[in-house]
Amino acid sequence: MDSRQVIESGDVFLGIEFGSTRIKSVLIDENGTVLGIGIHDWENRFIDGIWTYPQDEILFGLSNCYASLKADIKDKFGITIKQIKYMGISAMMHGYMAFDKDMKLLVPFQTWRNSNTERSAKELSESFKFNIPLRWTIAHLYQRILDKEEHVKDIDFVTTLSSYIHYMLTGEKNIGIGDASGIFPIDSVTKEYDETMLSIFEEKIKSYNFSWKIRDILPKVMVAGECAGILTKSGADLLDKDGDLAEGSILCPPEGDAGTGMVATDSIKKGTGNMSAGTSMFAMLVLDKKLDNYYEEIDMVTTPSGDPVAMSHANNGTGDLNAWVGLFREFSKLFGMNISDGELYEKLYTNSLNGSSDCGNLMSFGYFSGEGITKLNEGRPLFIRSPKSDFNLANFMRAHLYSSLTAVKLGLDILIEKENVVIKKMMGHGGFFKTKGVGQRYLSAAINAPVEVLDNAGEGGAWGIALLALYVKYASKYKGLDEFLDKRIFLKNLGSEIMADERDIEEFKAFAQRYLDTIDVERLSVERFAE
Repeated sequence: MDSRQVIESGDVFLGIEFGSTRIKSVLIDENGTVLGIGIHDWENRFIDGIWTYPQDEILFGLSNCYASLKADIKDKFGITIKQIKYMGISAMMHGYMAFDKDMKLLVPFQTWRNSNTERSAKELSESFKFNIPLRWTIAHLYQRILDKEEHVKDIDFVTTLSSYIHYMLTGEKNIGIGDASGIFPIDSVTKEYDETMLSIFEEKIKSYNFSWKIRDILPKVMVAGECAGILTKSGADLLDKDGDLAEGSILCPPEGDAGTGMVATDSIKKGTGNMSAGTSMFAMLVLDKKLDNYYEEIDMVTTPSGDPVAMSHANNGTGDLNAWVGLFREFSKLFGMNISDGELYEKLYTNSLNGSSDCGNLMSFGYFSGEGITKLNEGRPLFIRSPKSDFNLANFMRAHLYSSLTAVKLGLDILIEKENVVIKKMMGHGGFFKTKGVGQRYLSAAINAPVEVLDNAGEGGAWGIALLALYVKYASKYKGLDEFLDKRIFLKNLGSEIMADERDIEEFKAFAQRYLDTIDVERLSVERFAE
């Protein structure tokens, strides 16, 4: 069948991912070929001291993104989507969504960007002997308990954004194991929440006499390939406001953006790694064994199949860089130039290659929010230069691109230097890598390893969750998710690999050291300009 007939038959697979600045939907066929794309741009808000997305904006974004996909399919093929056999939801990991027994949101959604959990994360890490980052759901929950917030006693369900959307579509309180590993530590043998740590947590909150138990309020953990629910009539109507979409779609376990990034880059085999680069940055390495120690800078999460993964996660990535590009956009419009965003980014990124390897002694800290890796609790974007710095556009852009990678690099350095982890190759995906040969080269310089970017890397996690939906159909035909990806999706692997030269590697290393040496200046600016 041709693509039009495939869409009409309903034998298609939908993935929707809620990113930090964009919700994206991708419709694929059974070979993973993209048939259509939908987009809804949005932005988190800083309200009453927390980073959040209002609940009505979450649900509107879902339906508007799907409407964009419908319009794209209609424009390309002249038909309206009526049926989708399989689908999946993905979203930013971590954060805190707490509901009562009637599924009423008790307090505003707290996203991964919030770092107001320092005490709880430290206490839990010490009790578990396992690193609990500030942004993890269990850290948010425990902090609410320590702060004696009134709503905690009424909690019936605590989950993440992907699991919430999944519930709205299916009525099922399920979650993929990768996303679950950012809620509470996972036992990669049992593929469940770690029982020992659950018991430790119960003991810690025993004196509060809550009516609930931690085991009962977390979503059910599921692995890739399992059926996690069926699209209900109310779910279909929520997704498609026109009422054209039929109920009955099979949903895969909802996943976090870390897991979908692994899938989209074929990076779920042991010894492989990938970098998701956008508003936040995270690099992941699939391990062949547990780490010998735990580190505040390293998250231990899992693949969608449950294998252990070491993650270096930076809250801040290209947010400040995007803001500067926005300034250049304003400048171009002021002079009557109609330049598309794609062309603007490509020109600025490519021109950065003409800059010096040391960025002309310019320095940027793109901290829109706190940064756990560098122990900074509040965000204050900061750009620094000396009177002798070589201040030109190429160096300016290069410094911001380097800075976008530096915090996450510092986490990877811990794995390399203290755990003897070897990075054989890193796969890159996300908007940072869309401009050919730029972000890829800089990441290679940062980690001193080859970096590969696939031709479809720009589709990112939305394509990854669509593939996980496809895997539900074919799971019984393959030995595992890795074999499915290798033999069905990436058999003809079209991509490019870059290894940075020695000078770039050494200069990035020197840049990272200057970044660390200057970090106290950033702390000073936070204290001085705090409201």
